[in-house]
Amino acid sequence: MLRERIADDIYVFTSDLYVKVTAGAIFTPQGVVVIDTLLFPQETSELLDLVRRKSKRGALYVINTQSHSDHVYGNYLFDGAEVIAHELCRQTLQKRGEEELNEVKEQIPELAEVQLRLPAITFTKELTLRLGNKTLRLMHTPGTTPDSIVVYVRENRVLFAGDTVMPVPYIVDGDRLELKESLRAISKLSLDAIVQGHGGVLLRGEVKATLKSSIAYLETIYDKVRGKVEAEAPRDELRKIGIESCGKSRVPLDGLVQDLHQANLETLYDQLVSGER
Repeated sequence: MLRERIADDIYVFTSDLYVKVTAGAIFTPQGVVVIDTLLFPQETSELLDLVRRKSKRGALYVINTQSHSDHVYGNYLFDGAEVIAHELCRQTLQKRGEEELNEVKEQIPELAEVQLRLPAITFTKELTLRLGNKTLRLMHTPGTTPDSIVVYVRENRVLFAGDTVMPVPYIVDGDRLELKESLRAISKLSLDAIVQGHGGVLLRGEVKATLKSSIAYLETIYDKVRGKVEAEAPRDELRKIGIESCGKSRVPLDGLVQDLHQANLETLYDQLVSGER
């Protein structure tokens, strides 16, 4: 697992085992805040080891940016910390979290020890957390999922964006228009870095251009898919809409962005054929 220090007291961890999903650790004199907890226990344990080595107080809070397994399955390893998330994240995990975990365990033996741990502290629009010398602003940013949030570390001007910001926007479980609004809201923040939910950290010179590109991508794929639907083209025609023609690179996440892009196109196609926006 890749570990980067992006500020004196902020670390980012990037998984080698699952789609370069990221997690973070924010150190303060009063304790540590962990952002997301990865999928595989062996990688979460590396994060936990650093927290224990560098902080006598350990992790006091874990923040989940959404309910997907790669963001929450490591929660149980931080037994001394309070887990924070959006209210919809808790509701989603309560409704189907155990069933999905049991199904995943049958497919991935490495997850046999994982126990589902729900958020104990929830919010709906915004929550401010102050710990030591850090002020964390948690904001609801729906679009990639209904329960997605971002975490803004005010003193460092660092945003842990979860899947709200990715190398290619992803709307299969969310809403295109909501994601556009969330990206516009993020672009108004004063930022030195964005930690994407998957992939590399965006630095100051990349932030504005990347957010603008992602908004343009969402507009472009909608227009291109609508054109196919209006021409009564079959669903297979979506294969002709390459990711690069929509303004995004095919390289990130070891090429997986192309599959995410195709899934976006198919989602929009189905929505438009059924008469949705």
